[in-house]
Amino acid sequence: MRLAATVVAVMTLAATAACGGNGSSSSSSDAKTLTYWASNQSPSLADDKKNLAPVLKQFQQQTGIKVNLQVIGWPDLYSKILAATTSGKGPDVLNIGNTWAASLQATGAFLPFGDKEFSAIGGKDKFVEASLKTGGVPGKPPTSVPYLGLAYGLYYNKLMFSDAGLQPPKTWEELVSDAKKLTSSSKGVYGMAMEGGSYTEGVHFAFIFGQQHGADPFDSSGKPTFTTPGMVAGVKQYVDLMGADKVVNPSSAQYKNGPEAPGDFAKGKAAMLMSQNNADNTLQADGMKSSEYGVVPIPAPSDAAKDTASFVAGINLSIFNNTKNKAGALKFVKFMTSKQTQATLDKPFTALPVVKGGTVNFTDNPAEAQAFQSVLQTRSVPLPLVPAEAAYETNVGNAVNALVAQAATGKPVTDSDVKAALQEAQQKMATSGGS
Repeated sequence: MRLAATVVAVMTLAATAACGGNGSSSSSSDAKTLTYWASNQSPSLADDKKNLAPVLKQFQQQTGIKVNLQVIGWPDLYSKILAATTSGKGPDVLNIGNTWAASLQATGAFLPFGDKEFSAIGGKDKFVEASLKTGGVPGKPPTSVPYLGLAYGLYYNKLMFSDAGLQPPKTWEELVSDAKKLTSSSKGVYGMAMEGGSYTEGVHFAFIFGQQHGADPFDSSGKPTFTTPGMVAGVKQYVDLMGADKVVNPSSAQYKNGPEAPGDFAKGKAAMLMSQNNADNTLQADGMKSSEYGVVPIPAPSDAAKDTASFVAGINLSIFNNTKNKAGALKFVKFMTSKQTQATLDKPFTALPVVKGGTVNFTDNPAEAQAFQSVLQTRSVPLPLVPAEAAYETNVGNAVNALVAQAATGKPVTDSDVKAALQEAQQKMATSGGS
């Protein structure tokens, strides 16, 4: 599952959530129990429960604290969290997509991690610096800490590249050129796979490629700046894969966050795939061996302002302010972010370690491990750390989807089209509480 899949833009609810401490709470009142909402990180909710069960048992053996687990699918998680911030009926500890951190921090419903709280979980210095930056709005104590790390990479089919006499691309121009050489639409084979119907993928690449063109979607005061030349160029760069470059199967405009695009890559219907490292699960489930694909950073244009290759993706942990077992909740966060637990869960959850000195063990391919770890630590930046982030994801992501759909019909997408779509997205921010 993609990190921020299905962020529900209910910003008016978030804005009125206050501190979330009113009303009754479903968090545990017994010092020997905790309620934990986990996100869906495995192929199924049942798999998540299976993967977490021995870890939670170990925590209970070490601390005497029982954890009541509920695994929640991504389509429901964000809205369920927001409902809990208003009702006060939430868990003690929960997973959040780290791109939600600033928006959820604005509700006031979550425990800030100050010096005392960081000390209780082993200190802030234990975390990878890039991942730690995703905890909330800069200048304020974060209300979440890193748990599972993810980053984007460019997967490529080794055999298809070898047969074509190609090396993995180092610039965006090389990527497009390679993709054209590897595309044979008459045979149903394309240079690139794309989740064209996923608004989260759309906004992720709008951000990454906008960064490459030196653009930020918000100014220093938090005001949307979606229509700057760099933002327009970044979106155009992505949409052109479907449109002007014609290296993506038009039918993939319907692909959402699911197995379709990775499946096309795994089955040899596409030579390249831009995806997070948890795509490994789908690729191997579809019969592709790790030795059959390579991973390199998503390249930037040769004249790029920055060499950004990903945003800092991943899952964070938060504690509800109204927990009746703060000490137990902090012990749990410390346990889940320990090197031992990270090493145990990173493999089934196909995640990168978020603690310093952690070993990448989700893959048996050292080159792939190095590529993703390097991207996360050196070529990734957080998505906008502003309260309006959730509305930004929805509005810009939907705008990009519409442009991809237009390109899939064969109708050219111009710079003016991109700017107009981003202008409409920016205008919607005001009505959705995002300006």
